[in-house]
Amino acid sequence: MIKFVNLFDNKNFTEINSMGNIRVYEHQKSLSATAATAITEHFASVMNVRKRQVLIQLVNDSYVLSAGAMQWMTGGVKMVADVKSPMDFLKKSVSGSVTNESAIKPKYEGTGLLMLEPTYKHILLEDVSEWNGLVLESGLFLASQSSVKHNVIMRSNLSSAAFGNEGLFNLRLSGYGIAVLESPVPKEELVWVMLENDEIKIDGSFAIAWSDSLDFRVERSSRNLIGAAISGEGLVNVYRGTGKVLLAPVA
Repeated sequence: MIKFVNLFDNKNFTEINSMGNIRVYEHQKSLSATAATAITEHFASVMNVRKRQVLIQLVNDSYVLSAGAMQWMTGGVKMVADVKSPMDFLKKSVSGSVTNESAIKPKYEGTGLLMLEPTYKHILLEDVSEWNGLVLESGLFLASQSSVKHNVIMRSNLSSAAFGNEGLFNLRLSGYGIAVLESPVPKEELVWVMLENDEIKIDGSFAIAWSDSLDFRVERSSRNLIGAAISGEGLVNVYRGTGKVLLAPVA
């Protein structure tokens, strides 16, 4: 039997979001600030610069985490290396090196509680099945249910690979289940763009996630060179088709 004191009844440790068996908590302010850091910590809290943590309740299921993300676990939860063979280890090592994600993502299974390390980034909970293949920018992945499939995809055309600034390789999540992402900006500053046989042109790498069903290319902002020169935009990232794009326009 295990009992927590000053955790869930801590007024400074507030639940701010949830989905399924995943809870997101936020430390409202730093209670351990010193005289030297008090002013900085105060204004950090006022400006929404706060530590956040993810708590996962496992009930005879399993989750995959980014390496080093676990802070503590209780009950019958155990960690297993999600590697099936030496060849699988080599494949995942190569995938990790090209996407800047952890090569081998540990899997935690069983029944109990799993708390993740604090982060100053903003936590997003996404239902992967709603994306028709969710493509992520490097560094966004934090955790997911093990039912979510992970694979690395390469940009399908030369223009997006050479000029898109979105990376030559990206992590793709598919299947069903919840994914936990670390966003550079809060949900209130994110823009979800829903496309249905349409397109969006973005000047810069402000898209942090998008549906794999979309055709991503880099094109001139105008059909002719004079128009592109007048606009001052030059090349733009174009997402075309049916799907979703997640924008962090103030990042």
